[in-house]
Amino acid sequence: MTGLQTRPGGGRNEESTGSGAAAVRADGVTTRPAPWVRTRLRSAPLSALLAAALAFTAVFLAAALPRALDRGADGALRSYLHERGPGPTSLLATSYQRSGPPTAEALDATLADITARTGPVFNVAPTGPVHGSQGVKPRALENPGLARPEGIPPVLGLLHLRRAEEHVRLVEGRWPGGRTPEGAPVPVALSQQAAGTLGVRVGMVLEGSPDLSGNPLRAEVVGLYAAHSEDDPFWTELPCLTHACANYTNTAPPRQYWVTAALVGPDALDRLAPWGQGAQDFWRLPLDTGPLRADRLPALRREVASLVAGPVASELIRVTGRPDLRVTSRLPQLFAEAQARQQAAAPLAAVGPVGVAGVAVVVFCLAGALTADRRRAELQLLLARGGSPAGIVGRLLGEGAVTVLPAAAAATALAVALLPTPRWSGTLLAAVAVALLALLAFPVRAAVLLSPRRGPAPRRRLVAELLVFAATAAAVFEVRRHGVAPAGQGPDPLLVAAPLLLALSGGLLLARLQPYAVGLAARAAGRRRGLIGFVGLARAARGTAGAARPSALPLVALLLAVITGSFGATVLGAVDTARIRVARQTVGGDVQITAPQNSSVPEAMARAAAALPGVRTSVSVWSDDQAFVFGTAEGSTQVTVIVAEPVAYAELARTAGRGRFDPALLTPGTTGSPDAPVPALFGGSLARMAPLDGQPLLLRPDGGGEVKVKGVAVVDATPARPGTGGAVVVLPAGPATAALPRTARPERWFATGAVDEGRLREIVRAAEPAGQAGKFQVATSTRVAAELAADPLQRSAGRLFWASLAGAAGFALLAVLLTLVRAAPERAAVLARLRTMGLRPRQGVQLVLVEALPQAVAATLGGAAVAAAAVALLGPAVDLSTLVGSTVPTGVRAAAGPVLTQALGLAGLVAVAVCAEAAVSGRRQITTELRAGDQR
Repeated sequence: MTGLQTRPGGGRNEESTGSGAAAVRADGVTTRPAPWVRTRLRSAPLSALLAAALAFTAVFLAAALPRALDRGADGALRSYLHERGPGPTSLLATSYQRSGPPTAEALDATLADITARTGPVFNVAPTGPVHGSQGVKPRALENPGLARPEGIPPVLGLLHLRRAEEHVRLVEGRWPGGRTPEGAPVPVALSQQAAGTLGVRVGMVLEGSPDLSGNPLRAEVVGLYAAHSEDDPFWTELPCLTHACANYTNTAPPRQYWVTAALVGPDALDRLAPWGQGAQDFWRLPLDTGPLRADRLPALRREVASLVAGPVASELIRVTGRPDLRVTSRLPQLFAEAQARQQAAAPLAAVGPVGVAGVAVVVFCLAGALTADRRRAELQLLLARGGSPAGIVGRLLGEGAVTVLPAAAAATALAVALLPTPRWSGTLLAAVAVALLALLAFPVRAAVLLSPRRGPAPRRRLVAELLVFAATAAAVFEVRRHGVAPAGQGPDPLLVAAPLLLALSGGLLLARLQPYAVGLAARAAGRRRGLIGFVGLARAARGTAGAARPSALPLVALLLAVITGSFGATVLGAVDTARIRVARQTVGGDVQITAPQNSSVPEAMARAAAALPGVRTSVSVWSDDQAFVFGTAEGSTQVTVIVAEPVAYAELARTAGRGRFDPALLTPGTTGSPDAPVPALFGGSLARMAPLDGQPLLLRPDGGGEVKVKGVAVVDATPARPGTGGAVVVLPAGPATAALPRTARPERWFATGAVDEGRLREIVRAAEPAGQAGKFQVATSTRVAAELAADPLQRSAGRLFWASLAGAAGFALLAVLLTLVRAAPERAAVLARLRTMGLRPRQGVQLVLVEALPQAVAATLGGAAVAAAAVALLGPAVDLSTLVGSTVPTGVRAAAGPVLTQALGLAGLVAVAVCAEAAVSGRRQITTELRAGDQR
């Protein structure tokens, strides 16, 4: 071959690519050997192109994976903190007003000191910090003309808020400012909405309740303002500055009163303490969640911890001269929760990519084996003509570098362009690792072929397989003991690899058993008429039982793909099921309509909603949280009483999965006695205080009336109320509860079934009574489930799984094609011989299918069995709470649907690939063999 020239005496001269020694022909013309790489690429351009395409695909997936994980982790962190709101994601510094006259300049100086000590990771939100001073307590207003909904006077708090003018517009009057004489009313500005609610006008003097010394406290409203947007983060956790808030007393029954706050100017800072029984300065620094990155979360946690209770907090006390300065925040808790969520989801999200990686490794091994088989004669010729194994392998590395490295660089660049993220290390490491695998697969296989042959070593292979089985058993044991996602530990490689180890063990076991099973099938086919079945099965048995180890790799690849898809699809299916169950328990069914306070659901509204297509069961429910039962172990006990039609409510409980019961239990007796107790369902805590075999209890709802009840069963929960157990009494609607007058006015309506939410809301709006427009609330399990599924962490895990499934299926299909192509020359020779004996073309295709059938059947049946075993072994330890979005019981149950779908789908793809390969290449290869003859 070019590039290798022998010397006299058996020596050799190994020339570098493209720089061989010149040779002089007889006519005097000087020639040089053709470069190795160029010659090889020109002789097999299609092989070089396919190798580059394979390397490009694998490197792109490897480089894109860490970037997709980084983007998913960053998005999940930002979304989680953003949904908490600006209040919990802020630093709040507080300090009581210092001795001496308070000034706005001192507030600004302290803000500058705090802001200057936030590190490079903690960025203040673009809305900016919020700071000022406020009275500790609001003061009741004694003006007789102010609104008193239930006889309780309104209360007013006073604040000075820096930069408030930038977030409001002055509607009437002026901004408070300027010094006021001693004893004069403090000038304030009130929101326009609060003024309208309370009945306040500009120029009105508000009479506050006297202080402890009996001195009158007054405030004069000098201006009215309106906020640009009440949803502005600037107003977060500020007490009712944009409108009047309804509050309730702690009495029974609770009584409503109004609460609001007014703004004072900087010259009135000293008036806050007398009005509010003390004044407190505050500085709130909201965190900018936009640029947050998950990899910087530990540094951010350390920085916030130092500000809250660390060296920076001590320095702030010293610099500001405020000994009582305290910095508080919920950020450390939120950071811990976000990190725990990410760590809990990481093992489940890693199963798919690990499966793709396993199948890709098998594909590269098969590609290297195929190339080595095709070039075996060439390599042996080079070795016979004086080439050293190291020199030949080096030239193969150079040949591969020309195709692999540019493809790897292009794939990495494409992944970086499509998935922008500031982190590079994971991308580069993954791309380099896969590029090296693609580059070394063929040279390593060639080095094995060129090395001196050793005798068969069945024990070494048996020991390796036993080690795989032992690792699989250890991984399953660890998963069953610790779970797939141990809290706070992140992904454990052994736990993540457990499904893949199960697939590998199953593949090795099938590779051991398949030759005997196929051999038995071949002998059975030999006893029947026809040649196709016997020849195909015999070839499959010999090919499987041969000494060449790559023969087991396609089976392992198919099993890896089937188990990866089946396990992931089962987990995602369990997540969807659990999410729907949580949504139904939250809503109390599939649909709930709630009437406003002290109102009821109109009968016309309930009838129209029940007539909607898709409604299976509907029931109106009346409930009272202020009812009491007498005769318990404690004498009297406050309970929640629920009255509903028994049959429909039992169906609702069954659908929602909360408090199932037999509706026949709530059927009143037939004695006809008016003193007969009404059968009732008791919650768990009430049943402990009033056993079912005890005396009847007397029930008195808050709305009047009373009835005797007798417990007939205990329910752990009920659809109409969240939570479990509790002091709950469920009664049947109808004549038995006619003594309770308010039961005829149900305030909730529940339904089960697939209901169009848009049409339901139209019916509710059309049937709302006058004066209550927009006050009826509609909740559906579909919307709740969609809100739970909107978490970026869940979406990222789902997208990653489906992308991994597509990649694993593609690589598994490629592994089957490589196996077919590897066996194509020998198969073509057999078909050519059989064609000379009268074999028809259609029978040739049948022979190819029969030969590939055992592997596909073994992969389908074995993959389904191993996948079911993986779910059965690993499922009980899987915690889906993070992916569901709510706390759910640990465990995943095996389901036949996802397993069979993945197994049969991949088997169908394999069958299509085999037919396509036989149709495309079979005829050409047979023709070539018939023309050239058998040279083997």
